[in-house]
Amino acid sequence: MRTGVAERLEAADHSVDAVVSTLVLCSVASVADVLQEIQRVLKPGGKYIFIEHVAAPRGTWLRRLQRILCPCFRFFAVGCHPDRETGTEIDRAGFAEVQYEHFRAPLPVVSPQIAGVAIR
Repeated sequence: MRTGVAERLEAADHSVDAVVSTLVLCSVASVADVLQEIQRVLKPGGKYIFIEHVAAPRGTWLRRLQRILCPCFRFFAVGCHPDRETGTEIDRAGFAEVQYEHFRAPLPVVSPQIAGVAIR
């Protein structure tokens, strides 16, 4: 196991079999940069395994609440953005395959969540 900064993983290009993250992408400066870095270190066929909370569907009261509370979350929850379209960003990152499912945990603002695997 390694720890560090998501935008600068301490691993050589194409040297890692799997990257696992839980509730990370909500609080990074650039989701796209982190996903690019994950792809840089993954071997061909390597897996990115993730659990993330994502923005509620557009037009819902929960989505409006997420946007209203976002400045507070960024301050009190280590940079968390509860209204990020994280699933969409993973879909667009250029992985060979992406699979995830939506689910809801009993958490008020940081819901819904996704859990899945993206393959380089």
